[in-house]
Amino acid sequence: MNASDLELKNIKRLLLPNVEKVFEKCNTVLSIQPHPDDTDIAAGGTMVKLARNGCQIVYVTVTDGGAGTSERSLSWESVAGIRRKEQESAARILGVSKLVWLNYRDSELEQTMELRSKLITLIRRFKPDVVLTVDPWLRYEAHPDHRVTGIAVSEASLLSGFPNVNHVDLLNGLEPHTPNFIAYYWSEKPNVYVDITEWIDIKFKAIMEHASQLSDGMISLLKSVFRLMGEKAGCEYAEAFKVLTPSTLHCNTYASEL
Repeated sequence: MNASDLELKNIKRLLLPNVEKVFEKCNTVLSIQPHPDDTDIAAGGTMVKLARNGCQIVYVTVTDGGAGTSERSLSWESVAGIRRKEQESAARILGVSKLVWLNYRDSELEQTMELRSKLITLIRRFKPDVVLTVDPWLRYEAHPDHRVTGIAVSEASLLSGFPNVNHVDLLNGLEPHTPNFIAYYWSEKPNVYVDITEWIDIKFKAIMEHASQLSDGMISLLKSVFRLMGEKAGCEYAEAFKVLTPSTLHCNTYASEL
């Protein structure tokens, strides 16, 4: 190991102590997803594993999912209704404790103070140990809802501990709260893998509830993805996350290397 590797290892030790144990002592996870189904597909195995260990899992779904169809005969409202019911069914299978719906229009999400403020309030309300969301810095990610959600969640996780931000929350009885970690799924550079081999059947049972979103070959493709993650983790099936602390989301030139 050369000097640069040693320095980087020291930086990681100082900035991300015990990162590999991010989900081991976790009482509450707040998963903020762009659409119904995102968390179930990317992290459903981890969610059911945590739920079975007594962790409270809260899903916040930012958009209504109304754009998610190729059928011309289905209205926006009917698709949104179908997707909400699918998410409710999948959540029951995984053991999700609570569902929160923000109901922004699918595919039209924009970066606004309103969205960030709502997310800060939810972080203060549920006081999660870990905030889970999609990685907005994934190369070639073309979906605006994914990019906007990931950035808004990152900003909210960084700022939710500052009392002068969203000060009205304090007037309403909510205290500042900074999550211990923020975990990104669909990340190019994951630093934590979770063995979900024991839970893979339940994960895919939940995914199958999102029937309106499944295409031919999708289940086979997803199983290949999670087998590949498992190979990297030394198990049969795994889910991968880029885990950081809120404090590392500011002026950190080594974030991608941690």
